[in-house]
Amino acid sequence: MRKEERYKGILTWFQTHVPVAETELHYDGDPYKLLVAVILSAQCTDKRVNQVTPALFEAFPTAEVMAASSPEVIYEYIKSVSYPHNKAKHLAGMAQMLMEKFGGQVPSEVKELMTLPGVGRKTANVVASVIFGAPTMAVDTHVFRVANRLGLTLDSRTPLETEKELTRHIPKELIPIAHHWLILHGRYTCLARKPKCMECGLAPWCLYFSQQK
Repeated sequence: MRKEERYKGILTWFQTHVPVAETELHYDGDPYKLLVAVILSAQCTDKRVNQVTPALFEAFPTAEVMAASSPEVIYEYIKSVSYPHNKAKHLAGMAQMLMEKFGGQVPSEVKELMTLPGVGRKTANVVASVIFGAPTMAVDTHVFRVANRLGLTLDSRTPLETEKELTRHIPKELIPIAHHWLILHGRYTCLARKPKCMECGLAPWCLYFSQQK
């Protein structure tokens, strides 16, 4: 099967069967809250982050309030997530930079987002895509695994290579939702250790499935 056929079949299936796909992080449509949640979600489940953020956002409803706090205080609200000490420092620094450099507003450009403490390329791509509808593809472990298994990427060895390959072949207008399609597929169907191939609608186009047969 040619790569173009594979992409077309997979994207068409998602459009038909998963017309709505969005982040599972709770952020009330607030760019600042999404940025905080995505920083917290690094190497941590969205479920855990969603348990932590209600109290965190009640205490720090805006970047201005968080910027006036300290990592030690923020830590008490996030200590059940992974790497809480580092993330508390990142959140405090991020909020301070948002106030000092961006007037308290979350920037829309990936390069500007990546200047914020705790914000790498993946986090910046998520925020740019979810909040601003930018055609950016955040590649986490799910996207990296699923893209490779399906055969959407063949020789990608890094998240950046995967990102470039996916954005080259997926129509620009579909990239924001395709990010969620791949994440959710990896989270609930194409599991790392035991993929649910027999109940997967993408099997007709999946390279991994054809190889297992």
